[in-house]
Amino acid sequence: MRILVTGGAGQVGSHVAELLSARGDQVVCLDNLATGRESHVRVSDNLSFLNGSIVDPSVFNNPFGNNESADVVVHAAASYADGNAWEEDSRTNILGTINSLRYAKESNARLIYFQTALCYGLSPTIQPVPLEYPRIPAPTSYGISKTAGEFYIEQSGIDFVTFRLANIVGPRNLSGALPIFYKRLSTGQRCMIAEARRDFVDVRDLASVVVQAVDGRGSGAYHFSSGKDISILEVFNAVAKALELEPKPEYDKAPSLGSNPATILLDPTKTYADFDMPQLTDFEDTVEAAVKYYKEFGVDREVTHLKAAKS
Repeated sequence: MRILVTGGAGQVGSHVAELLSARGDQVVCLDNLATGRESHVRVSDNLSFLNGSIVDPSVFNNPFGNNESADVVVHAAASYADGNAWEEDSRTNILGTINSLRYAKESNARLIYFQTALCYGLSPTIQPVPLEYPRIPAPTSYGISKTAGEFYIEQSGIDFVTFRLANIVGPRNLSGALPIFYKRLSTGQRCMIAEARRDFVDVRDLASVVVQAVDGRGSGAYHFSSGKDISILEVFNAVAKALELEPKPEYDKAPSLGSNPATILLDPTKTYADFDMPQLTDFEDTVEAAVKYYKEFGVDREVTHLKAAKS
């Protein structure tokens, strides 16, 4: 098959692209490198890199060459690095999604989309959140713009699968608590820890299920999650352990959660019913793999989906 992966230099897109190319599919990774890294794209005879932005509709003109079109579009590109960058979030997550969607529709291709759990807002009243729970993404720019993109996909009439994601972590993860803790602990800085909990799932587990969706499994929306959460303090401890820091570093407690939700758990029942779910990777193994990546490639900034953290 021919598969176009937008955001192919990012965490999710690059892992999916590798699995697809390894089995012989023809893969084009499209990325403007705003948050992705070109080193994530392992170019080969059947995996190529196309530097461009999904906001520009011309990048979808013949990405495979020879006037061949995609059989599947894996749309992993997103703007998320600055919660105040409303214009960029709108351009990338809404207009860019529309451009990706139009290309998929014109190509008669299946579309795989990635949505955030923030589509349910910051305080869903049911935990775990069911798929039919109302999408009320305010007040996060990322959640608002990603949800708008999802609505366009749903009304387009094309064949699609949406994965609404828990916190996807592991190698090449460059946003959220895990890389922030690594960056700070490895440079002797103190960390700030909120009394919050999150559901963390390994990106490699997600990629294995996305490949099934590429092959035609599933239809419509799914939650990709473990259905369980752990405390942010446990994440801090796991990173400190992977770095072999003894005694355990001291940390500061966040004065309040502010705009950050205490937890958002997603019900993955439908995903387990429709896909062959892998045995989910143990969190400590995920952290060890992530830390190994950070040691080799570094973490150059502190980013969350809610806002850009300051060093």
